[in-house]
Amino acid sequence: MFASIHESNTLETVAVMELIREERRKSVSVREWKHRLFGYGYGVKHTDHGDVIENLSSHEEICEIPQELLH
Repeated sequence: MFASIHESNTLETVAVMELIREERRKSVSVREWKHRLFGYGYGVKHTDHGDVIENLSSHEEICEIPQELLH
């Protein structure tokens, strides 16, 4: 459900989105991109409402992942 995504901290969400887009541009594959995100403490979580970026230490969903980054 979308309500579980914590987008109240808009600045954090924007910063994370910039990071994941930048790291995706640097990556040759989705697998490499996920590995790079892991190094920053983030992961891709598959949910009923789509794929989201998750903080690995708190397991908090941060934001939805745009589909173009998953290919």
